[in-house]
Amino acid sequence: MTRPATGMLHHVEIWVPDLNRAVVSFGWLLEALGYTPFQSWNNGHSWRLGTTYLVFEQSPALTADQHERCRPGLNHLAFHVEDHHTVETLVSEAAQHGWTLMFPDRHPHAGGEQTYAAYLENTDGFEVELVAIIPIESD
Repeated sequence: MTRPATGMLHHVEIWVPDLNRAVVSFGWLLEALGYTPFQSWNNGHSWRLGTTYLVFEQSPALTADQHERCRPGLNHLAFHVEDHHTVETLVSEAAQHGWTLMFPDRHPHAGGEQTYAAYLENTDGFEVELVAIIPIESD
């Protein structure tokens, strides 16, 4: 394995109010995006892609029972997705895994006409953005 570049993310740890719900919603999404299960223990699970991994933990030190993305802290995670077809496939399957489409009246351009993205929110209030790479046309 090649040594990661200085400054690359090593991992992100997200505390969740219900680990089982996180495994259902985030596990499905991360595995659909190419992550593989990495670690598992009583209060947590992680998934890895390359040298970066995401940890979801139900810590006994939690002080709230739902994430509030509009408060200071994490607003959302954004992931590159291969193309607009993949975005739409994920959106069509999302509800089966605890996600709802945000801004449906502006989908897939809720982030502006220059982007093709889906914004999903899970039962616990966590938001993800799935961003399709749009080819830049050259003259």
